[in-house]
Amino acid sequence: MANRIIVRRENSPPGGFQTGPARACRRGLLGVAAVAALACGGAGVAAAVPGVGSPGSTEANVAVSSAIALTGLTPSFTLTGVPGATVTGLGAVTMNVATNNLAGYAVTVESATATMAAGAPTNLDSVPIGALSVRESATTNYAALSSTVVRTVHTQSTRSIEAGDTISNDYQVVIPFVNEDTYTATLNYIATTL
Repeated sequence: MANRIIVRRENSPPGGFQTGPARACRRGLLGVAAVAALACGGAGVAAAVPGVGSPGSTEANVAVSSAIALTGLTPSFTLTGVPGATVTGLGAVTMNVATNNLAGYAVTVESATATMAAGAPTNLDSVPIGALSVRESATTNYAALSSTVVRTVHTQSTRSIEAGDTISNDYQVVIPFVNEDTYTATLNYIATTL
């Protein structure tokens, strides 16, 4: 087993700790250094004064696009008569058009087919779509419907009212010599901004 040799200075206490005046001096120096460090560390921090603000502003924008809506279109109507008769339906179709477009809007109608088809599968007759005419209510002339040419049934150069404008159309048919039946065609309406 090896021997361990401990060398100790006569004037130093065990562990090398200083006592008496030397230790007090050392503590005093450490205290001064700590205070100086705190003072230096806080020198760069500016205290906020109450009531002082930093102003700024932003600009709010609301971009409104043009819009148009056709709603409340009459789902169907029927004109009834005998061959050779001219049958009129005043206000047969109504709708509501709402738009914020300052230049106004137009409403058109066009048939999806060139003929009105018979309801009975065994009935081979049909009614030409041109036998059916339309006009805007309270106007004079009727225009024959077509599957290739749109008919304008309302136009105006101003926007609608906020709740939308009520549009009304009259229809008239000259019934040809065909079998007794109900003949049907789909009419497509479109409201367009100008």
